[in-house]
Amino acid sequence: MYQIPYADVLENSPKLARERERQLFERCLELFKAADEKGPNSREAIEALAYCRRIWATFLEDLASPENALPKELRAEIISIGLWVIRETENIRLGKSTDFKPLIEVTTALHDGLK
Repeated sequence: MYQIPYADVLENSPKLARERERQLFERCLELFKAADEKGPNSREAIEALAYCRRIWATFLEDLASPENALPKELRAEIISIGLWVIRETENIRLGKSTDFKPLIEVTTALHDGLK
């Protein structure tokens, strides 16, 4: 499992940081695909939702920090995506949705964008 403290990511080169972020999204994708296959009430779904929420909570905290070097507009756009992902994961957790496909699509786009 990928357990990289985000502070360690920030201390490294931007290229290495992007690679580690890509790996985090890759793991999210693996978990979401397993959850999609097994269903929203499966152990796989619980693991995928929890992992994704932890990842995004960390990203959102960093993006909200004044020390974040990304342009404000880009940070706002990524924050918007993160909030959507968290809402979608919560909808699945609460049984309001059973569809992992939108989460898979967005996570794939983010993952591919970091290549």
